[in-house]
Amino acid sequence: MNIKELHPESSPQAAFGARLRGLREARKWSQEELAVQTDYSSKHISAVETGRRVPTLRFSRSLDLAFGLCDTAETFERECREVKHGNLLEGFPEYLGHEGRAVEIRLYEIGIVPGLLQTPEYARVLADSAVRRGSITPEQADERVSFLAERQAALVRPRPPMMSVTMDESCIRRTVGGRDVMDAQLQGLVEFAELPNTMIQVVPFDIGERRPFNLPVTLLTLSDRSVLGYAESQIQGHLERETTSVIRLLTAYHQLQTEALSHAASVAMINEVRKGTP
Repeated sequence: MNIKELHPESSPQAAFGARLRGLREARKWSQEELAVQTDYSSKHISAVETGRRVPTLRFSRSLDLAFGLCDTAETFERECREVKHGNLLEGFPEYLGHEGRAVEIRLYEIGIVPGLLQTPEYARVLADSAVRRGSITPEQADERVSFLAERQAALVRPRPPMMSVTMDESCIRRTVGGRDVMDAQLQGLVEFAELPNTMIQVVPFDIGERRPFNLPVTLLTLSDRSVLGYAESQIQGHLERETTSVIRLLTAYHQLQTEALSHAASVAMINEVRKGTP
């Protein structure tokens, strides 16, 4: 049997395949045996090992189950995210490994609708705008939009996380993509607010100097009740685990919520803005 030589240094995709083959052979499993455990074909496994097929998140999670890597720092899921989304901010791939498993998500956004609530059309406008500025390539724009859809899909599960979304008023008043795109996006926010596991609050402009955050912030509560904080600048993201720092972020988030409009008042404002969408 001819075995294709692998060159893991050639690309992240090749490194993923080489690692998969190495772990499989260390267990003395054939591709057929691994296929049974992952519910994928041996042909699919061969294609990933040789770099002919890009690994998906679903496939990577099945590998983590088969190899016993779940909840470790060496998951295939994390490596898959790095393969597919190498253009993401430093620190963000690490955050993503926790987002899909969080039991509660609290987030605050300024200027644009939070990614997890963006419609595909709204997300596409933002990605295409980044292409025109030269910040990313068209291929990276496509990845960014499809990746956002994957993140949103990961939150649709039998026991979805509680989501508290606090948005600066600028998020709903800044028009993105014109009338039709913005109208659909605002309608999407209203529909999000109707879900049983969500709360949405708008922070009005007149909060002034009482706003405790100058950058977007996300807080994740995990199944063991631990809380992680994530914040990012224009060029870097940072995942915070240290208890003292996370408590400060959590305190500031609660202070922000007391200054924000109620859930009902926020939905009413979104509907008013939607009626006046130019």
